[in-house]
Amino acid sequence: MADNIEACIVMTTFADEDVGKRIINALLEKKLAACVQVMPIHSYYHWQGKVEKDSEKLVFIKTLTSLYAQVEAEICRLHDYDVPEILQIPVGAGLGAYLGWMEESCSPTGE
Repeated sequence: MADNIEACIVMTTFADEDVGKRIINALLEKKLAACVQVMPIHSYYHWQGKVEKDSEKLVFIKTLTSLYAQVEAEICRLHDYDVPEILQIPVGAGLGAYLGWMEESCSPTGE
């Protein structure tokens, strides 16, 4: 039931469109994500002793907490960054029908 679903949002970023497409397609094809949203952003950050600025895409991956490790592994496998941003954000509450849809949509092969 939707009330018992432990949902989360996984955030990541990418700069290379092909890398982003590979990550997104793999997550959706493997049913590790119900929905992936992508937004253009400008990132400012410390890297190897310097302040850097890049145009990137911010990615919100709607998934289940139980699938986080698989989502993380898939992002790491396909990403071109040495240290990709991968953050899990718990979902404390949400519309029951939406959470139910997420649960239905996230059913990796073999489960």
